Amino acid sequence: MAKAARTKFPKQSYVALAEFRYALRQFFAFSERAADEAGLSPQQYQALLAIKGAPEGSELGIQEIAARLMIRHHSAVELVNRLEKNGFVVRMKSKVDARRVQVRTTPKTELIMDGLAAAHLRELKGIRPVLDQLLAEFDPPSGSGD
Repeated sequence: MAKAARTKFPKQSYVALAEFRYALRQFFAFSERAADEAGLSPQQYQALLAIKGAPEGSELGIQEIAARLMIRHHSAVELVNRLEKNGFVVRMKSKVDARRVQVRTTPKTELIMDGLAAAHLRELKGIRPVLDQLLAEFDPPSGSGD
């Protein structure tokens, strides 16, 4: 088998990739702390965000939650069980397909999610200049034809 041609990347590309990853990790660390302060595990917050952030008119069931969180179906079932036990979600029969169960947030969760959304948006606005600068590093130079 012929050896594939290898692209040589300049040092600055590695610096930009490393800095971008670091900025993302800082944001995720912030998110985990914020969730913890709100009484949620990071995975619980991610599940609630997926449910709350589902496109208008769509229903999230266990399968979709598992896909959004990139976890196995049985892990999503356990996660939703814990959320339901703590009063953060309820399971309801789907209005579209009676064989399906959808997961919805409770009024208790709405207050928590509103506070977390505000905190996350503030954090994103604060790091946006850094992210914009780092993303610009990946743009081809002007006039390069790429």
